[in-house]
Amino acid sequence: MKEKLLKLIAGQTLSREETRDIMLRIIEQKCNNSQVAALLMAIQTRGATVDEILGLRDGLLETGKYINLEDYNTLDIVGTGGDGKNTFNISTCAAFVIAGAGFKVTKHGNGGSSSVSGASNVLQLHGVKFTSDEALLRRSLEETGLCYFHAPLFAYGMKFVGPVRGELSIPTVFNLIGPLVNPCHPRNSLHGTANQSQLRLYTSIHQRIGDNYGVITSYDGYDEISLTSGFKICTNHFENVYTPVDMGLTYVSPQDIYGGQTAEDSCRIFDSVLEGTSLESQKNVVIANAACGIGIMNPNLSMADTVSMARESLESGRALQVFRKFVELNS
Repeated sequence: MKEKLLKLIAGQTLSREETRDIMLRIIEQKCNNSQVAALLMAIQTRGATVDEILGLRDGLLETGKYINLEDYNTLDIVGTGGDGKNTFNISTCAAFVIAGAGFKVTKHGNGGSSSVSGASNVLQLHGVKFTSDEALLRRSLEETGLCYFHAPLFAYGMKFVGPVRGELSIPTVFNLIGPLVNPCHPRNSLHGTANQSQLRLYTSIHQRIGDNYGVITSYDGYDEISLTSGFKICTNHFENVYTPVDMGLTYVSPQDIYGGQTAEDSCRIFDSVLEGTSLESQKNVVIANAACGIGIMNPNLSMADTVSMARESLESGRALQVFRKFVELNS
């Protein structure tokens, strides 16, 4: 580790193999907390490279739990977090809308870090019990169109950097790795990033991974389509900038998509969207993100088509039916 730290101090970058080895050493508890903190600060100060992130990801996947769902064509939809916007659980709600539209979703998530409510928080408030049992996860995917991976049950290695990350209380490279370690390695992903720099980084990472991807960021700093501004999306097929009007929707105010002060506040908004009692702006932001996910799954569809499919899933009640069945199976 000392040799790697000296390289970083000298302004050099680490190779994919070097950061993989570091991750394995951290998991084997061969590095002390001071060394881990120095590593994280050195990378954060300079900015992580594609190889550094991929190497840490390799180490986490190698030591984590893999779920074999290769016979399914699935999508993960999740943001990197760290945008500080504290929205309600937009991507989680969108995941059920996508499943309601007939696509398979293997959602990966955790409790809130930069917001009061992460995906795991809102699901727990509905009585969902998390599992790493492949048979149960497969049954959920088959019967509801969606299964959920609570990150700590799969990426075991994260717990060995958790204390240091907590003591530092600042974003680190591990904030960017979470969405990249989905335990079933889905063929498709829609990842939200908090700024343009992260969008470019994530696009390069996905190109190296070789999956079918979409990476989005809103121009005012949301790690999802917020409809408060225009947004940029990069995929395997195109790179474009859109506005809410381009989607046949209208701009919304930041207050409309604010998640509240507690997980319970965010959960109430989540429920109201699925139940059809939310603000129109809250419904539309979920439709926008779900439409983008549908477009990743079927790039031959027009934007108008994907928005229409997402709206129909939500307004017909199919997304709510998927959610209720999911809760029933997973509680």
